[in-house]
Amino acid sequence: MAIEGGRIVSPPPAGAVQPANVIDARGGLLTPALVEPHIHLDAVLTVGQPRHNLSGSLFEGIAIWGERVKDLTVDDVKRRVAQVLRWQVANGVLFVRSHVDVCDPKLTALRALLEVREEFADQITIQLVAFPQQGIQSFPDGEGLMRKAVELGADVVGGIPHFELTREYGEQSVKFAVALAHEFNRLVDIHCDETDDEHSRFLEVLAAETIRLNMQGRVTASHTTAMHSYNNAYAYRVINNVARARMHMVTNPLDNSVLQGRFDSYPVRRGHTRIKELMAAGVNVCIGHDSVMDPWYPLGYGDPLQAAFVLAHYGHMSGAEELKRLLEMITFNPARALGLPDYGLETGGPASLVVYEAPGEVDALRLIPRRRLVLRRGRVVARTEPALGHRELKAETEARRALEHDVVAVHLLHARARDDLRGEHVDAVELAVAGQRRVEPSHGARVAVAVRRRDLGRAP
Repeated sequence: MAIEGGRIVSPPPAGAVQPANVIDARGGLLTPALVEPHIHLDAVLTVGQPRHNLSGSLFEGIAIWGERVKDLTVDDVKRRVAQVLRWQVANGVLFVRSHVDVCDPKLTALRALLEVREEFADQITIQLVAFPQQGIQSFPDGEGLMRKAVELGADVVGGIPHFELTREYGEQSVKFAVALAHEFNRLVDIHCDETDDEHSRFLEVLAAETIRLNMQGRVTASHTTAMHSYNNAYAYRVINNVARARMHMVTNPLDNSVLQGRFDSYPVRRGHTRIKELMAAGVNVCIGHDSVMDPWYPLGYGDPLQAAFVLAHYGHMSGAEELKRLLEMITFNPARALGLPDYGLETGGPASLVVYEAPGEVDALRLIPRRRLVLRRGRVVARTEPALGHRELKAETEARRALEHDVVAVHLLHARARDDLRGEHVDAVELAVAGQRRVEPSHGARVAVAVRRRDLGRAP
């Protein structure tokens, strides 16, 4: 693959002038940049603040966050978010949709993330969702705060109808959110039916409003875990209406695998949405990470590949073709949900790419390897060198000790590749002693040096 001007171009033909900078991917899997369609950046790294979620339930998590949000400052939010964004970039995530709690008269978290969105724009693209964690109709001036959030610059309108005080409030909140997005030409992403209660049926309201206001293709429903408990006849009907509305769906396997089923005895429900049935109906389904060390989920490091790995088990998606689709659910599918206009691996597209320490999709899911290289529009934004093995690490330690004690740097000039890394056959070494450099034959001596396998046999 060739890159010029930040875009993918056709490689130069044989005999033509070759690019000055060549990166050897060494057979690693190459994908477009990962897309995170559902995360709560304002809450990251707050686990245990002010207390831990002892029940592990969604509702206790919301209560704890309601206490923590009172102490938010712009600096507090920006500091925590910056840390997780660095993790995401290193994981190959260059596009993020983050929900931001706007049940705060000062809109502190939103103002902080609006600043972060601009400050990190050269590394990562961020969409912000005006998210009413305590509800729209159930929170004082909820509608006014939502409108103000959109006016300040929120890209997407959110909601949480199943958490409103009544069923009627829930319906009103969905209709208000979709109407507000329609008025301001925004996208919609609603936390919908995130409960084990089979009577929670706001997804049908969201689909109906999407169709009524001609918002097809611009609306996402997140979680929809109650669908797991719907009777099959009703689930069939609502899935077909979701497909008709051309809605996008986001499932969040990390959080919902631990949050749902908390009130069950046995058997304990898995509590995620009907992924396979939605896909069979032609619905665009994505995987979200949701939380990183917050009151709802105490783990995580912002890697969509980890969430896909969990869904392979949690969603019975271990079939050969299903495993490959999991990679699409963290790349192409969420790119569609976010409405990214310029995405993929086609010639002429942006060179926002990820190279993995794995040869293919299944190995990437199996190993959850580090991302060897992350490029944004042709520029390297993250690079992770392969980890040293035990013998390599020992050799590097010995070489460093020699440097500390003798002020001697040993550099390989030519080497033959060997599997045994306790020592390397070296034809010549370059010695740097007190600023003086000279090249001497090694006469076949073994020199303890830090050598990575990829370097063997490639020195001039």
